[in-house]
Amino acid sequence: MESSGTALSCTRAALLLLHLGLTSSMAQKNEFQTGLVGGEVTLNCTGILPESQLPRDSVVRWKYSDTLLWQTSSLLTKPIFSKEPSFIAGRSDIKMQYKQLSVRDLKLSDAGIYTCEYGTHKVHTSLHIVNLEISLDGHFLQNEVAKLILTQNSSSPLPDLSITLFDNNNNRVTPEIQKKNLQEYIVNLKKLETMDSGTWVCQIHSDSPLINQNISFPVKVLGFQNPDLERKYATVDSAVILSWRLNSQKIKWKKGFTGQINWKQQEGAESHVLLDFDITAEQLHETKKSNNLLFEIPESKPESHIEVKLPKVHFNHSGQYQCQLEYERRHAQSKIELVVMKVSANPAGPLSRGASVTLTCQVSGPLAPDAYLSWEPVNGSKMDIKKSKQREVKLEVTISTAGLWSCDLIEGSDKKISFRYHVEEASVWIINVIIGASIGGSLLAFALGCLCIISGVRWQRRRQRAKRMAQARQHLLENKTCQCQQ
Repeated sequence: MESSGTALSCTRAALLLLHLGLTSSMAQKNEFQTGLVGGEVTLNCTGILPESQLPRDSVVRWKYSDTLLWQTSSLLTKPIFSKEPSFIAGRSDIKMQYKQLSVRDLKLSDAGIYTCEYGTHKVHTSLHIVNLEISLDGHFLQNEVAKLILTQNSSSPLPDLSITLFDNNNNRVTPEIQKKNLQEYIVNLKKLETMDSGTWVCQIHSDSPLINQNISFPVKVLGFQNPDLERKYATVDSAVILSWRLNSQKIKWKKGFTGQINWKQQEGAESHVLLDFDITAEQLHETKKSNNLLFEIPESKPESHIEVKLPKVHFNHSGQYQCQLEYERRHAQSKIELVVMKVSANPAGPLSRGASVTLTCQVSGPLAPDAYLSWEPVNGSKMDIKKSKQREVKLEVTISTAGLWSCDLIEGSDKKISFRYHVEEASVWIINVIIGASIGGSLLAFALGCLCIISGVRWQRRRQRAKRMAQARQHLLENKTCQCQQ
């Protein structure tokens, strides 16, 4: 019986200890929560009854370390009694239903232990604060490198964070991560392109304490929707428009910026500023600056386009046309390479029978690696086609047959530009000249003949009149002689 009583006592003692342990664990609870600088958190007083079920004499306190933040009691004439310290003044509230503590506009210094007390009931919440700062306030120019600085603060030992980035299309990005110490991480992104504009996500993770936090941040990249180097092709005496498409409206860029367009014939040559422009509140203002090149600023054009029109292209108008943006003393640029084609013949003029003529096709260059020139008759045999070597900027062909010939600039499998030249046959031209001359000669001979006939008639009449007068005089003299003899 003694042993049975002893066993019962041990069981009761074990149950009592277990009850005390459960009571203690229920009375005191530790939680962990993560907040972002500038954001808001709500700290729970876990296990507390709703306000309507609390005893009248209940008092609930919120503390930061040993500093009293809030005290509430239904016995007070005012339900909330505040003793906020200066560091959190105006940034915290109590949600009365479950006595939750809300803190907004978080700062790194807000990290620490927050305790909710209700009788013997205590809940300790360790608030871990993270700050993500993006360089240049998230406003970049094309080809610039973005830098992210991730800072964390906690009252507990700082965890070793793993960082993953996702771009605006939710594609995982592998950045260069520099870890100065556990408090600060530096993340370098690649050179940004205009298509990178949008909302990115920085994902941070830790196993102990358990942290899974997604931090979104905006990225705006101001630049051109053109390729970095675009080639434009034109023939001599044609019109061409050079256009740069900005993405300022697409990404809703609210800040003002300026720019200019300049031109130079080749690398190392003197650069000429053609026009200046500035964009403020989506209003474009352009100012023509150069008279060295005959060009126009089109009045009607698509939005966010900067354009220059050459109404009549000359061969020496070729070269690099660069549009440059400037924002906060930083620059981005995009170039258009204008390639001009011309065709000439030696000797010039119609082709005589049995003779030959050399046709020369020339482009201002430079050309793409897979580009070449080709001469071919428009309605002739494919056997007469002549091609240049790749990247050659001049091609000659000698022909002895008149007709229509075409010089083509081909890049890869695409025909970029064509220039047609008509070789006339000399015999046709000579016949035309002879016929014209014959007709003209006949008309002249006819006119001269008419004039001669008229003159001859008049001369004949005068001669006959003179003869009759002479005969009359002779007859008169004879009559007088006869009278004298009688």
